Amino acid sequence: MKEENPYLKLAHYILPEEIESSFELVDVQQEGQELHLYLEEKVEVPAGYQTEELSPNGFYESGCIQDFPLRDKRVKLYVKRRRWVEKSTGKSVSKDWEPVAQGTRHSKEFAAFLKGLLGEIPDYGPLS
Repeated sequence: MKEENPYLKLAHYILPEEIESSFELVDVQQEGQELHLYLEEKVEVPAGYQTEELSPNGFYESGCIQDFPLRDKRVKLYVKRRRWVEKSTGKSVSKDWEPVAQGTRHSKEFAAFLKGLLGEIPDYGPLS
C-alpha cells in the first residue's frame, strides 16, 4: 500500500475545499510576508462532454485569490484553469467554476470570515 505524501495531505487541510478538490498544488513560494501557492486545474473533462469530444488546449492566464493567512503571512492562491477545445467546432471550453466570493478576490470561506468579523470585506489592493 502506497503511503500518501504528508505535505500533500497537509495541503488538503489548508486549501479551500472547492480548490483542493479541483486543483493540484504545483509550487509554493514565499515573498516577504506573503505565501504564494500555485495550483493547476486537474485533468478532468468539463461536465456535459466526453473525452472524445474535447482536446486539451493549455491553460488560461492565472487568477489570484486571497485566502486565510498562515503563520502571520498573507496567502495568495494562483490558480491556472485548463482550457479545452471542442474538436468539431473549435470552440474553447472550460469547467464552470467560481472559487471567489462575488465582488471580491477572496476565497468564499475567507470572505465569509471577514464579513462576520468586521461586518465588511476590506479591499487589500492589487493581488498580483
